[in-house]
Amino acid sequence: MICLKPVLIPHATYQDSVIERLRRHYSGGTFVIANDDWHLVAKFWMTDLSYITTLLQNDYDAKGPEPRDPASMLRSYLLFLMAKPEIGVTEWINEMIRVPYYAILSGFEPGDIPGVGTFYDFFNRLWTASGNNLKAKKQRRKHKPKKGKKKGEKAPTTTPGKIKRLVEWVIRHAAKQTDLPSDRLFHFFQTQILAISAKLGLLGNMDALSVAGDGTPIVTAAYPRSKPTCDCRAQGLAPCNHPRIYSQPDCNSGWDSAREKYFNGYHLYMLSASDSPYDLRLYPRLQPASRHDAVSLVVSAVEFKQRFTLGTVEKMLLDAAHDAEAIYRLMDHQNIEPFIDLNGRSKKKTQTDSDIRISPKGIPLCPLGLEMKPNGHDTLQHRDKWRCPLSCGSKNSCATPCSKAKYGRTYHTHSKDNLRLFTKIPRDSEKWKILYKRRTSIERSNKREKIDYKLESGRHRSTKMWYVRIYGILICQHMDAWFSHQKERFADLETLIFPQTA
Repeated sequence: MICLKPVLIPHATYQDSVIERLRRHYSGGTFVIANDDWHLVAKFWMTDLSYITTLLQNDYDAKGPEPRDPASMLRSYLLFLMAKPEIGVTEWINEMIRVPYYAILSGFEPGDIPGVGTFYDFFNRLWTASGNNLKAKKQRRKHKPKKGKKKGEKAPTTTPGKIKRLVEWVIRHAAKQTDLPSDRLFHFFQTQILAISAKLGLLGNMDALSVAGDGTPIVTAAYPRSKPTCDCRAQGLAPCNHPRIYSQPDCNSGWDSAREKYFNGYHLYMLSASDSPYDLRLYPRLQPASRHDAVSLVVSAVEFKQRFTLGTVEKMLLDAAHDAEAIYRLMDHQNIEPFIDLNGRSKKKTQTDSDIRISPKGIPLCPLGLEMKPNGHDTLQHRDKWRCPLSCGSKNSCATPCSKAKYGRTYHTHSKDNLRLFTKIPRDSEKWKILYKRRTSIERSNKREKIDYKLESGRHRSTKMWYVRIYGILICQHMDAWFSHQKERFADLETLIFPQTA
C-alpha cells in the first residue's frame, strides 16, 4: 500500500479533458450532442468544483485503493440532478455507461465509471456525523399533529407559549454555536457557490441583504415505518407505549395545509435572497414534519446568523404564519427589520395609558372608535404621528372634539412600544407593500426544487442523503443563474471544442 490521498485536479485540467474526450468520441459522427445539451457543457465549464478535493482531503485514508477524484464525483452528482433527477444513483451509473457524454462532463473516461458504493462513500464524507440521521432510531410512538382549524390554515404549535420560550432560550445562548452534521455541505456551498453569486450581484446588496423565509413539506413515505421493541402485540396488549425502532427517526407526520392532508416526512425550511433576480437560496434546514413555520424560523435564523459570513441581513420577509411577538423580538435582537403580514387571528383592541386604543392592525383609534390618520414618520425616533380622523387643516368637524387644539388631537406610536404592531415602515405604506411583494420569490424557488428538480423523487431513507440532495439542487439552481447571467460568454463554446465545424 502507498499513500493515495486524492490529488487536486485544477479546473483548467478538467476543461482540457472535456475538450479532448468530446473530440475523440463526438467528432467522428458516431455520437451527436444535441443543441439542447450544450447548456450543460457551459454550466460545468464555468463551475470550478476543485475545492471539494481540498475540503475532503483528511477524510481519505493514507493507504488503500486509489480514490476517485472528489470533484468529478460531485460534478457527476450535480449533472445527474440536472439531467435525470427522477432516477436513482444506480440507474445514473447505467446512464453514464450508455451515454459517454454524461461520463465526459462528469470528468470520467467513458468505460471507466465509478460504482454505486464509490458514490455513497463520497456522500458519507460530505456528512460529518457517524450516523446517517440526527436522532436515534429508538423513539416513543409518534402521533399525528392537530389539523388547522380553517381551510389552508397550518397546524398549531404543540404547546402555548412555545415560540416565546424558544426565542428567550436562543437569545440567552446566542453566543453558543452547535455544530451540525450538514456544516461541511454549507461551508462548501457558502465559500464556492454563494460567494460567486454574491460577486456576480445575483443575491442583492450584500451589505443590506433582504431574506425571505418559508417552509414546505417533503414527503418521504406514505406512512411512518417502525418495528416494536416489545412483544405486547403477541400478548394481546397492543397498542402499548413502549419505544419503537423507526427507519426514518428524524421524520414524523405533519399536516399539509395547502393539500389539506397528512403526510410523513420533513418540514424543509428555506431562507432565500428575496432581491435575487433568480430567486436564489441561502440556507436550507430540515425539520420534523409536524414543526410549525414559526419554530422552524427561530432555529434556522439563529443557525444562519452564526454561519453566514458573506454579508449583513437587514430585512426578513415572512408570511402570516410567523406573526408572533416573540419573532419580532428575535429579529430586533439580531438587528433585522421584520416584514411580516398580520394573520388577523387577534380581534382585540390594545389599551394604552390614555383614552386612545390600538386596533388589531396597529392603527390608533380615537375615543369615538375611528381610525386616526397617518401624519408622518420620525425616522430618528422610530415613531409615527397620527392625527384626528375628522380634522382638516386647522378645522375639525368632530361634534365632540377630544382636544382643544385647532390642529386636532395627535398621537405618536413608537416601534419599541410594540414591535409587532408599530413597524418601522408602516404596513399600510406603499414602501412596505413593495418590499413585501418580494416574499413571493421563495414560492417560485419551491416550485423549482420540487417540480423542475423533482426533490421528492429522492426516495432516501436517511437525513444525510436528503441534505446531500437538497444542497445539490441548490448548487444547480445557482449554476443555472450563472449561466443565464453570462450566457453570451459561452456562445462560441461549440466552436472551441469542435473548431472544424466553424
